[in-house]
Amino acid sequence: MHATTVGVDLAKTRFEIAVADQQFRIQRRERLTRNQFCRFFANCPPSLIVMEACGSAHYWARTLSSSGHEVQLLPPQYVRAYVRRNKTDAADAAALIEAARCAAIRCVPVKTVDQQLVQQFHRLRTQWMTTRTARINYLRGCLREFGINFPLGAVRGLLAVREALRTGDNGFPDALRPWVLETLEEIAGLERRIKAVEDQLEDVLREDVVMWNLRRIPGIGLLSATALRVAVIDVHRFPTGRHLASWIGLTARECSSGERRRLGRISKRGDPYLRTLMIHGARAVLVSAQRTAKAGLPRDRLRQWALQTQARCGHNKATVALANKLARIVWATWYHDRRFDVNWSSSPKVTATAT
Repeated sequence: MHATTVGVDLAKTRFEIAVADQQFRIQRRERLTRNQFCRFFANCPPSLIVMEACGSAHYWARTLSSSGHEVQLLPPQYVRAYVRRNKTDAADAAALIEAARCAAIRCVPVKTVDQQLVQQFHRLRTQWMTTRTARINYLRGCLREFGINFPLGAVRGLLAVREALRTGDNGFPDALRPWVLETLEEIAGLERRIKAVEDQLEDVLREDVVMWNLRRIPGIGLLSATALRVAVIDVHRFPTGRHLASWIGLTARECSSGERRRLGRISKRGDPYLRTLMIHGARAVLVSAQRTAKAGLPRDRLRQWALQTQARCGHNKATVALANKLARIVWATWYHDRRFDVNWSSSPKVTATAT
């Protein structure tokens, strides 16, 4: 046990610090500027520093760890329960001291610079995809205001916009044409940036064995493999595949008491972006299974299970159930460090003996 435990409430310019002794009793409080914060821990003996896993937390965790301190990042949603009375910076720092005493709260792994770089690639791509979708939706509404049909799909829709600009007698105002052309050029620029980021993610994936193995799993593509790698970091902190699926938010929300057990919708806890990627990947696998069945082609065990679940529960529930199964497959592939085998079975094969 550390002789000194320091709770740090991070901020942009002012940092609230609570210093506790070995019995977790607060002995000192400080409110420091950024420069004072750095000097304080440079002169402080090696201590246990507890912070919330919030903005800039991973940077400060790496910085303070390099100075000889042990840093723990705690999930903010679990620290909030320890805040007494009104919420202040001092109360948040004291709550971190109390939360550090709870062994049931699992710490968030500290990300490296490379892991945060991949994470920012994903966030940049998400921002550009959102902007691209907004521009396409504007063009869709703009053309329909003047009686021009905008077909479904981004590629077909943008081709229809360019065709409308080339047609001179379709009722589209000439004063609006150059601005629509500017919007098309903006969309093309966003698509070039998105492609460039995806190329960089592809380079990162080629250099990582874990990402490469995850990509072999159906429904796990470039985005899902890289996002899982930088979000999970160490899969061994999850004892089973269900723990990983629950961490992503793909397991049922439970409301049970006594002998009555009630399971509801999925919890939707965890990272919404990661959960969205898993569900989109599962939807792609399910659609692929439907096309395979329609064509009369042979199906593997995973797709056969997906179709059986769809027949029993419906398309949307089957998609989420398949995303849950894919999360467990990700855990097994990563945890046991093996390649994905779609026909692998944990039960031993029984061979019939001749009598």
